[in-house]
Amino acid sequence: MKPQTSIGAGEGQLNLVLWDGYADKSWADPFTAATGCKLNLHPAGSSDEMVSLMKDGGGGQWDMVSASGDADLRLIYGGDVKPMNTDLIPDWQNFDNYFKGPPYNTINGIHYGISLQWGPNTLLYNKKKFPNKPTSWQVIYDSANSGLITVPDNPIQIADAALYLSKTQPSLGIKDPYELTQKQFDATVALLKQQRPLIKKYWGLATDEISLFKNGDVQVGAAWPYQTIQLKAAGAPVDDTIPSEGATGWADTWMLATKATHPNCAYMWAKWVSTPKVQAMQALSFGETPVNSKACAEMEAQQAGSCHQYHADETGAAYFDTIKFWKTPLADCGNGSKTCIPYATWVTAWTSIKG
Repeated sequence: MKPQTSIGAGEGQLNLVLWDGYADKSWADPFTAATGCKLNLHPAGSSDEMVSLMKDGGGGQWDMVSASGDADLRLIYGGDVKPMNTDLIPDWQNFDNYFKGPPYNTINGIHYGISLQWGPNTLLYNKKKFPNKPTSWQVIYDSANSGLITVPDNPIQIADAALYLSKTQPSLGIKDPYELTQKQFDATVALLKQQRPLIKKYWGLATDEISLFKNGDVQVGAAWPYQTIQLKAAGAPVDDTIPSEGATGWADTWMLATKATHPNCAYMWAKWVSTPKVQAMQALSFGETPVNSKACAEMEAQQAGSCHQYHADETGAAYFDTIKFWKTPLADCGNGSKTCIPYATWVTAWTSIKG
């Protein structure tokens, strides 16, 4: 399936499946004004929901999805997204080299989407409850915080627990939190089942977690930087941190549905969100790192010090290497053996964990 070679007239609509906050009014409204493409948004709570909505190539309903690394290959191999023409995205030339063709969205030199932003999953906490910044993820497994904890309702959360165990129980031998043997997987699931009674709520959308913290229903949880930024703006006494065990994270891509009915508006959107100005706006709104190397100056113009704060400068590469990015767990362990637990089993286990 060859990608289109030019961008025609906009179709007047664009239907997006996306993470909360990925089409903020501050850059979405000017896009609609400039292109005439009205955005219809469906915020998704997990990569599984995105994959489900994009089945059958978006079904003629959805045009694009802001997919993370644990969804990309499922969408590509499922035939639900199609190749995109990077020549139609002028700013693609300014992307950091890795993001021009990363392994999660580019196969054999064919680009199944346009890289967007990346960032870590963080520990969010109420500073009144925790006057000293927590240094370990242990706080979300600690019975002392029972009823005050929230984590994402997402099977990929198993990887966060595995990363924690890789540092706190080294005898398990966990090297990659997405490549778990049966023994490692069982230990991780056991930890999450112990955690279950301590959880106030598993959050589906970022806005759900924001409400939980605003209302004082929870005091600590796994989050994205977006929630911290929104809560601080609302005056909540919160902060976030990456504990000593490290963090998982995401690297996102705008992908085009195989059956997209508004492909010209889709390309216009991909162009728009790839520009340095919009990349900077999204980075500061969400608390993530842009892929466009020219976004740094724009970030500084919008908020002094932010380019370094969000690693959009030369510190980015080293910081990137510290994050265990979401990917789809496969039976193939990456070392040739087929003894790892595939994602379908993660999904089943997650249902049993939540009880």
